[in-house]
This record gives sequence, C-alpha cells and structure tokens, in this order.
Amino acid sequence: MAAGAYYQAGFARAQAAGLTDAQAAVAMADACLDGKPAGKATSGERLAGFFSSPFLRELPAHAWAHGSLRLVLARYLGQDAVACPGVVSQLATHAPDALRWAARHSGLVSRQASPRFREIEALADSQPHEFAEFVQVLHVFRQAREERVAEVARFRAPLDALTPLELLAYASLYAFEHIVPAQLEEPALDADRDASLQLRWDAIDALLAWKLASCDPRDFALDDAVIGRALRAHLMPFLLPSSQEPPRLDLYTAFSALVDAQVELDEFEARSADAFSFDDSIRFVLRGSVLEIEVVDPDEKCRWLREEQKRLRLHGYWLYRGMQALVESPELLARIDSANFDANALAMAKAKAAWLCLQEVYGIEARLDAGGTMQVDVFNALLSNELMTAFYSNDFMLPFRDALKQCGHPWRALGMLAMSGFAQGENRLPLTWSDMATKAARIAPWTATRERPQGNPRAAQAILEFWSSDWQALSVGLRAGEAGLRPRLQERPILKLGRHLLQLPWMQALQDNRVAGINNLRRLGARRVDAREETRRIEQRLGAEFERRGFLVLVAHELEVASEGGSTSAEEIDLLCARDGCLLVLEVKSTYMRRSTREAWIHRSNTLRKAGLQLRRKVAAVRQRLVSDPAFAGKLGLDAGVTPSLTAWIVDTSIECDHQRFDAFLKVPLEEVLVALRDDRHLLCGLSGMLRGEEPPLLESLYPSGFSAARFVEVIESEAVWGRIG
Repeated sequence: MAAGAYYQAGFARAQAAGLTDAQAAVAMADACLDGKPAGKATSGERLAGFFSSPFLRELPAHAWAHGSLRLVLARYLGQDAVACPGVVSQLATHAPDALRWAARHSGLVSRQASPRFREIEALADSQPHEFAEFVQVLHVFRQAREERVAEVARFRAPLDALTPLELLAYASLYAFEHIVPAQLEEPALDADRDASLQLRWDAIDALLAWKLASCDPRDFALDDAVIGRALRAHLMPFLLPSSQEPPRLDLYTAFSALVDAQVELDEFEARSADAFSFDDSIRFVLRGSVLEIEVVDPDEKCRWLREEQKRLRLHGYWLYRGMQALVESPELLARIDSANFDANALAMAKAKAAWLCLQEVYGIEARLDAGGTMQVDVFNALLSNELMTAFYSNDFMLPFRDALKQCGHPWRALGMLAMSGFAQGENRLPLTWSDMATKAARIAPWTATRERPQGNPRAAQAILEFWSSDWQALSVGLRAGEAGLRPRLQERPILKLGRHLLQLPWMQALQDNRVAGINNLRRLGARRVDAREETRRIEQRLGAEFERRGFLVLVAHELEVASEGGSTSAEEIDLLCARDGCLLVLEVKSTYMRRSTREAWIHRSNTLRKAGLQLRRKVAAVRQRLVSDPAFAGKLGLDAGVTPSLTAWIVDTSIECDHQRFDAFLKVPLEEVLVALRDDRHLLCGLSGMLRGEEPPLLESLYPSGFSAARFVEVIESEAVWGRIG
C-alpha cells in the first residue's frame, strides 16, 4: 500500500473505532513519526504520503496544537528530499502558531539554504502580520552565523597546507597553554571553568575533523622519519628554541585564533541557534536589530542544571561502588602494581566503577565483539584506559605542573619535560606514538591472568583496537561526505594514522573514561551485533533487582496490544513487577550519554515520545488481561478479579528529561531505580566529596518502616533518592 493510501485508510479505521477527527489524525502522525508504513517506503515518501492525505485538509485548526502533528510538520520542514506544495501556505493561514513552532523546532535557523526555509521566508510577504518578525529573527541568526563561519574560514586558510599530524602538534601546544594549566588548578570541580574548557576541547575536535576532511590521503603514510621531520619543524622549536629552526609563531597564532573562532561558532550554534530551536524555556525577542533572550519557563531552565548535578552525583556513586568492590576483592588488589600503588589503585577503582555501570545499567557482558580481530575483555579494556590515564597523569601532567611552577611558561615547561624524558630514554613530548605491535607488547602485562601471568599481546591488541579511531578510514568518509557518527576524541582516544598509534597525553590524562566507555559502546557501537541482546540483559538484570526485593517479575512478557485504529499485534511488556497488591509496568530504554540541548530534544521527541505511546497501549492491554485471564494474574501473585494499584514508568538509561511525563507516564533514570532498590543513596554524596576524600554521609534508609512496593513508588515519584539538589 502506498504511503498516502496507508494514512487515509488508517484515519478511516480510527474514525470507525470511535476516535474524533483530531485524535485519528494524531494517530496517523504518530504512525508517520514511528516509520510506518514499514518496508521500502523512505522517510521522504512517508512524509509526502502523510501531507497529501485528504483528511489533513479538513482537519480543525485546534488539532494542530497537538505535539505529534507539530512534530511531523517539523520533520517535513527539517528535510529537503521531498516538497509538499501548499502545505506551508495552508497552515500559515489555518494554524500559524503550529507552523512557527514546527519551523523553529525543525532547525531551519541553521539551514537557510533549504527550499523549506524559502517556503517560510515567502510568508513574510504573504502573511506579514504572522510571519514578518519571525522571518526577520531567522535573518538575524543567518547574518550572525555567516560572520562566524567567515571568521573560521579566514583563520583556517594559513593552516590549509598542514597535515593532520602537524595540526596535532599545534593542538598540543595550545592545550598545554590554555587547557592543561586550568584543569590542574584547584578546586578540581568548577562548573563554569569546566564548561569553558570543554568548549575548547570540542573546538579542537572540530578542527581536526576539518583537517581530516580536507587532507591528502598520502598524509597517513607515516614512518618514524616522517614523524621526526614534522615534529622538528612544528613542535621542537617551541620546546627547545634554537637559531636553526625558529618556531612557526605565525602558524601557532593562526591556530590559536582559529580555536577562538571555532569556540565562538560552536557557542553560537549551541547557545543561540540550538537554543532557539530546541530550548522551550526561552524565547528570542527582536528589539530593533538585536535579539534578546527572555526566560518563559524558569522551572524548565532549572531542570537542565538539576540534571547536570544528578549526573555528577551518579559519577561519584559509581566511583564509591568501584572503590568498595576493589577493597572487597583480593584478586583485584593483587593485580595492582606496587611501584605506583596509589595511582594504580585509583585506576583500578575507576575501571571497576565503569564496569559495574556498564554491566548493571547497559547490559554489557564481560567479553564482546568490538569489531576487531578477537573479542575484547571489557573490564581489561576499561582498566587499560584508566592505567594509560594514570601513566600520563603521573609521568606527564604532574612533572609538567612542577616545571611550569619553576619556569612560568608552558612551552619552556614542556621543553624541560621533554629533556628529562630524553635523559631516561622515554618520550615525554606532548604527543606520543608507536606501532601496534610495540604498543600491544607494552600494555600486555595489564591483561595478565592466572593462566597467562605475563599477559596476552593479542588481547592487548584487541583493547587497542577497541579504543582506536582509524583516522585514515574516517578521512575517506569525511571527504566523501558520508553521513554517520564521528568518534569524538575522548570516546576513542587512540588515534590510528596508518600503521602508527598516536596518543595525546593532555587529553588522555584529563578525560572522563567512564563516559568514554559508555559512548564507545552505546553511541558509536549502537548497531553492534551484541547491542540487541544487551537491551534484553538490561531488562533481565533490572528484573533480578526487583526479585531481590520480593517482587514477582515477568520479563519481556508478550501480550496482544491494540493500536489506535483498532488492530492488534503481539508486543512485549519489558518488565512486569508485582508485590503487595501493586503492579509496576516498565518500558525500558537504553541509549548513551548526551551533551547538548539538541541531543536531549531529539531523545525527547523521538525515543521518549514513542515510549509514552507504547506504554499507553501496553497498560491498557495489561489491565484487560488481568480481568480476562486469572492465570496471568496468578503469575504475578495478584488476586484474580481484584484490580491492583498499577504504576507505569518509562525507565531510561539517560538522565535527560528526568521526571517529566510522556503521554502521562513518568520517565525516570534507570540508575535512580537501582539506587532506590539497593537503598544506597548515601553513595550519591557527589563527586566533589569523593575528590576531597570524604566518606559518604550516613543517611536514613529510604524505607525506615521496611521495604514495601507502595513506599518504593513513593520514593521514585517524589525523587527522594536525590534529596535536595539545586
């Protein structure tokens, strides 16, 4: 069935089932958003079919206030593949508020070369009262963005001829001047400072991607001689000045200015363009020719800050648990190298923390296929990354800090560090390199087992592949304009250039390895063969936690679920948990660690919106089954014919949109559910306390009168786990 006929037929079925025109249209909008009809229809064909459906022309204006209809309109405005003549002009008259909302949330502010933008732009003449100021606002954004893009292009020009390796040399010089000293300061946590430094990290990441997209493929044919020549020309004159090779201050100045320009562009995209598109807590108001921000929803504005604070507390929570697990494991303690016990013990605790999180929250198994030549041991991969961080912290960052205090200038300090390394026969330059075999042999002892006390070089190679970003392959894709995820520097911090592996001590020493591990697997590796099974294990392991609290649990239980149009299909209820006459219906979602308003909004409008619809159908099916099937009620320990107290939640591995409702169902973080079941909220004291060496505070149990299902529901819905935040 063609897409247009599919939606018209579905609309008619929904009407026949008793839905109003508006409700039936919303059901078809949800179908379009969820990729129906499935099969060979492209997303563009589905949009064209939806917007050509006759029922839309008769739809009352008030229907367009519904979020799903606005979202499908935003989806149309957010693409260029298909045009639906008349849609924009009709809605400009019929539902202008909905059209403005959709144009805003489609991201057109950053896509003003799009034919969809031109459709909106034309409304400034045909509908000036409704759209003239809106289009003018978009024009102001365009001018501001073009100025920033031009500035980035201006400072890129002097650096066009540099190879990726040479650009890395200047990036390292910049990092040791502008990033490392600030991150070595006390206190260890400063939100404003860390946000500013993260912008610089991200800018460098973007500039390296630009270089990979524009470089010569021959730039990856590296050997020690090529690396030596590049560093003698572009790095060593800064560290060890001589009259023979003067430092290329012109290139470094251009690079520094380029980072600043890229930061300015990135800040504009994140804090202005993306905020305009995806932050509903604010609005942009044109005063003369200047845009000003007005806060329209202070509570929504505060929610993002609360989520960041919760994320930090969870970081400390897992670190506490990692330290507990280390103390309780003689086997892990025996693996710690006594030569640098404190640093290596902390690395072991951090690796254990990341492993517990990946295991309990993300369903990761001990070994998995990461796309290399052999399976990788996940804990050993995490431990190796933490040990590399410990090595670069102790052997690079701390000596650099001491040298900087002594000489007062970062490049002279780097020179002192390099000379001390030469004296020891070690590389203490701000970037290091080796071939795969040499690096694998070096970290092989970190893979030691009882059976192989000297370690396994092949296992070490698998670990290196797990953490490596193949820049040559990435460059080919970027030059070809291929769509796809690009590894961020911190997610795969080992850079593979030809047969050489490069590392940036400044990045490896300072990055968050737990987030790197999560996003390596859940963002970059979301399509791995193991990923589907991991989702099932998340449900099983969470179910086991409920069972430990006395719940009767059904995992992935299949029921006949009715759609809005009246048809039925078999769907899985992720978790059914019953105790004390209470029944929990849980829809479990697993994603990755997000960093931006854009990413959070996409998650909200796609995954969580769909989860709310799924829960609505599934809860209705569960209620019906409890009435009609005594055996089903019996499996859950519920009395037949007695309606239990039923609570339904979306349980998500991400923190975004925390405790918001989707189709009336509460969305809660999976980690919060685990903390509530384990009753160990005292470990949520915060990362700052952990870094100061504080013991977690003694807090009263969440269940002073004993655990019960009703109290558990109250704990989650009142956010008692978090106490006072913000």
